[in-house]
Amino acid sequence: MEKFKQLFLKYREPIAYLFFGGCTTLVSIVTYALFTRLLHMDWQWANALSWVVSVLFAYLTNRTWVFGQRAHGFGPVCKEIALFFGCRLLSFAADMGCMFLAVDLLRINDLVAKVFTQVLVIVLNYVFSKWIVFRGSGG
Repeated sequence: MEKFKQLFLKYREPIAYLFFGGCTTLVSIVTYALFTRLLHMDWQWANALSWVVSVLFAYLTNRTWVFGQRAHGFGPVCKEIALFFGCRLLSFAADMGCMFLAVDLLRINDLVAKVFTQVLVIVLNYVFSKWIVFRGSGG
């Protein structure tokens, strides 16, 4: 049990990111499905709106439980938010590009494509968060 505890403490950040990244992916996919299936939105609008919801969720969880934020005060927090959303815009562009390729060009089911694009998004977002947004944070 002690060995397990040591491993967990050693890899706490990636484990927390995988957990909350999984939760963020779930938020993204569920909101996307609700927008497309319940509200009958085009995949482009649904993807954009699900991105907004999931990025807000991701910022709060990443800042608090994954990277142990250190930014305090209005200016530093605004800078952190701007970096976070700016980096997430880059992964959103990759997401939209992959969705366009899969849905419009390859004619893959949009929900299936959404699930697979999230793998790329999770990897990109971890790299951006770890090395750009929350670098030097506690955690």
